[in-house]
Amino acid sequence: MPTARDCLIVVDVQNDFLPGGALAVPRGDEIVPLVGPLAARFETVVLTQDWHPASHVSFATNHPGRPPFETIDLAYGPQVLWPAHCVQATPGAALADGLDVPHAVVILRKGANAEVDSYSAFREADRTTDTGLAALLKARGIERVFVCGLATDFCVAWTAEDAAAAGFATVVVEDVCRAIDLDGSLAAARATMAAAGVVFTTADRIA
Repeated sequence: MPTARDCLIVVDVQNDFLPGGALAVPRGDEIVPLVGPLAARFETVVLTQDWHPASHVSFATNHPGRPPFETIDLAYGPQVLWPAHCVQATPGAALADGLDVPHAVVILRKGANAEVDSYSAFREADRTTDTGLAALLKARGIERVFVCGLATDFCVAWTAEDAAAAGFATVVVEDVCRAIDLDGSLAAARATMAAAGVVFTTADRIA
């Protein structure tokens, strides 16, 4: 049962990650009606929102001759090139219609730096730039973090791993997530999360 020391992080439930969007997560729309009832069980809820400039380094369109989903090396490490998505102030970047979380304490926008991708709600992909979320949660007395959203194998996984690294007990609510599963990325992400101490549950087990 969630207490005042628990937080739910809802990751990137945005139009571009839903069917028909620029970077659609298969069956991503299925979690939209599940988030509200889950979030209602938590006093502290954080929403994240991908918020990229059109010139973002992760967009394949900004690397002539490079196709989407190719991996290249950047100064901070390997980077998957994505279709342009969640461009700031566009309909694709908007939170999904029907996402019912009126009591969210903050909407954390990430990926706004054109030169660095940002999957995690806690740290950008350079692994040094801190978003400030860990400090915010600790100031509110949060000790345990639950994570759901899109996509399991990228932004959810990175957020969960960084939550664990920041000292929070961390739980992924698997049935309120969906994955891209690019070249086995879901199995790899699940193994990495487990190795980091992340545990897994389903919404029906959260009373």
